[in-house]
Amino acid sequence: MLQILVRTLILLSMLFSAKAFAESPDYPLGPGDILRIQVFQNPDLTTETRVSESGSITFPLVGAVEVGGLSVASAENKLASALKKGGFIKQPQVTIVLLQIRGNQVSVLGQVNRPGRFPLETLSRVSDMLAAAGGTTALGDDFAIVTGTRNGQPFRKMIDIPALYLEERSEEDIVLAGGDTIYVHRAPVFYIYGEAQRPGAYRIERGMTVMQALAQGGGPTPRGSEWWLRLDRRNADGVVERLSPKMTDAVQPNDIIYVRESIF
Repeated sequence: MLQILVRTLILLSMLFSAKAFAESPDYPLGPGDILRIQVFQNPDLTTETRVSESGSITFPLVGAVEVGGLSVASAENKLASALKKGGFIKQPQVTIVLLQIRGNQVSVLGQVNRPGRFPLETLSRVSDMLAAAGGTTALGDDFAIVTGTRNGQPFRKMIDIPALYLEERSEEDIVLAGGDTIYVHRAPVFYIYGEAQRPGAYRIERGMTVMQALAQGGGPTPRGSEWWLRLDRRNADGVVERLSPKMTDAVQPNDIIYVRESIF
């Protein structure tokens, strides 16, 4: 009895999640979606069809129509326009109902705790997919790269990960499509050595200064001096420059900070 109840709750959860996902106005149609198409006062045109791998459907009178990547509303308008231009119906009113969401998946790769492929049935946005992948690792960057296709064209967008959760309605939290890939690169690092308490490589936080970088390395040893630093930085031409940084200077990726021994 308990097992039946648990299965029922799981099924209901999946159905409600899928329904909410399908009703999203931004949901892009894709291969595998099953649609019911109806035309007002034309019951003979009622059709159930599946979006092909190429993103098209076949509809009576107008033939093949490309709907891959379109929202339901946009697909309705496209079909109505095709019926009107073909001279079949003067003022067509097309309604599309999404019967079944495709089994396509989204890949989440890079610096996440559980990289892999995740289905779109109950996961639609970037924040959902990152949560399914266990979030980013301690070494993960603050940005994710989403790649895929939209309307048959290559799609690429940089996503500010903290903004997904810090902003109430983040525009970064885009709706995903089947075949999309989310990639989280390794965060940029700086290096500290010499008379530092904890020499090594460390993640660069946003707005990090030399003073904060020094603190990340545990500060100088009793023999070192926080005012006697050297910084090696590669410039735009690829040449490594040797600088004497101020404590308020911003740290850049791959900076190498050397804590020198105090002269006193």
